[in-house]
Amino acid sequence: MDAEFWLQRWQEGRTGFHQPHPTPLLERYWDRIGARAGSTVLVPLAGKSHDLDWLAARGHRVIGVELSPLAVQQFFAERGIAPEVHDDSDGIHHRAGSIDLIQGDAFALSDALLAECDLIYDRAALIALPADLRRRYLATVYAGLRPGCRGLLITLAYPEHEKAGPPFSVDAGEVAQLFGGQWGRDLLECKDILADQPGFQADGVTALTTSAWRLLRLDA
Repeated sequence: MDAEFWLQRWQEGRTGFHQPHPTPLLERYWDRIGARAGSTVLVPLAGKSHDLDWLAARGHRVIGVELSPLAVQQFFAERGIAPEVHDDSDGIHHRAGSIDLIQGDAFALSDALLAECDLIYDRAALIALPADLRRRYLATVYAGLRPGCRGLLITLAYPEHEKAGPPFSVDAGEVAQLFGGQWGRDLLECKDILADQPGFQADGVTALTTSAWRLLRLDA
């Protein structure tokens, strides 16, 4: 799986991962992570998510990162907004109000940009990546966030032999393994959602849960 895979998905309109509303687990648990208004939140693999608007409305500066130029264009076009555009080493910034949506590679973000982020919201990044890239993602994006950074992570878990991702199964054991001793983790919710996911049922998946995790970057 490479960048071309995701670019093609957007070009072909195969974006079933996009939701027409903010994520319910975000609405339910964001206040539980200790996020302060005015803080900067990083949203990797942001797509054109309504979660960006929701976070901005809560008083945050939002930095989204998205590989697909089409997704970035659609985000602003669907809202009737003409963003200010400039580029730097992190990618092409599209800024409007408190939202800065960067067309670029989340794996190549600068240390300086990551150091700006007080918070991270990860609904569709970790579970979008196969196992080898998940490890690299933790070793680059998450490793660059400073001690005290707080986050909300949303994962899915299902019998891996029953479906080829994405989205990929990331169970509690893998979360513990990936985040190790660098991040404190609290499970806020684990819920069976198979009955609400006809696509997974059609693929023959027999069990499906979603989990919300509160994260805290510990001192090095």
